[in-house]
Amino acid sequence: MSASGGTKAIVAALAANLAIAVAKFVAFLFSGSSSMLAESVHSLADSGNQGLLLLGGKKAQREATPQHPFGYGRERYIYAFLVSIVLFSVGGMFAIYEGYEKIKHPHPIEAWYWPVGVLVFAIVAESFSFRTAIKESNQIRSGLSWKDFIRRAKAPELPVVLLEDFGALVGLVLALGGVGLALATDDGVWDGIGTVCIGVLLVLIAIVLAAETKSLLLGEAAGTDEVRKIEAAVVDGETVTRLIHMRTLHLGPEELLVAAKIAVEHDDTATEVANAINAAEARIRAAVPIARVIYLEPDIYNEAAASAGDNPAKTPGGTGH
Repeated sequence: MSASGGTKAIVAALAANLAIAVAKFVAFLFSGSSSMLAESVHSLADSGNQGLLLLGGKKAQREATPQHPFGYGRERYIYAFLVSIVLFSVGGMFAIYEGYEKIKHPHPIEAWYWPVGVLVFAIVAESFSFRTAIKESNQIRSGLSWKDFIRRAKAPELPVVLLEDFGALVGLVLALGGVGLALATDDGVWDGIGTVCIGVLLVLIAIVLAAETKSLLLGEAAGTDEVRKIEAAVVDGETVTRLIHMRTLHLGPEELLVAAKIAVEHDDTATEVANAINAAEARIRAAVPIARVIYLEPDIYNEAAASAGDNPAKTPGGTGH
């Protein structure tokens, strides 16, 4: 993923959410709408979330240290996971609580033009932010469906912004529906029901985000296309005759670790083996530039040992022959 594309989408979402949060809170003060209060907290939480994503991206750029020899690339995963927690607790649970209170103690909405006007403004602003996230995602989506893009993306920023903006737009429509029904029926219960629906939506989105970022935190292998490119690059047919097995791991969105056992000829000299390893590493980096940490172990291929289980079965992050 282009880091600049993710940053652009985050900044667009941050600007939109800060403006919307202020407008929603003003509307709440003038109208007393609980949907407006829930939505203002939602937008404020989203603004904080975008701040966390920017902070994670900044921290991930730090150089490797003796204590952290593989660098800090996973900081971006950690902060994306924090976003899901904030969205669940501050956004979702607060909205459900506020909606429940409004249903128990309904009161009519005053100065209806405030919430309606702010919601229309918010829908326009969120649509701009959502459009920016879609545009940036389309540059790297490579024909994947939106569901597969969110599930397979190794960089968390764009999927997080996409889901946040989508949830915000749906939440605004729910808030507008709740306010509209409350005004039409003169019954504030509808405002509370709309608020509860917003909270449930945010909780569901937070759960999806948490599940995806948890997988990234645990460590995901390279994608299928990248594995194929690495397999093709390792073997040259001369000094490296076979890829015995391989494992890959994302150290961050744009940094990949490759560890493999390669077969060389039994009569190769140490110099020939060392040169073969260096050449294989160069071919891997040329084929997959994000493969920055590579460990290749030379070995003599033994078919009997491979059949006995010394050769792990092919997996998304490894290969067997």
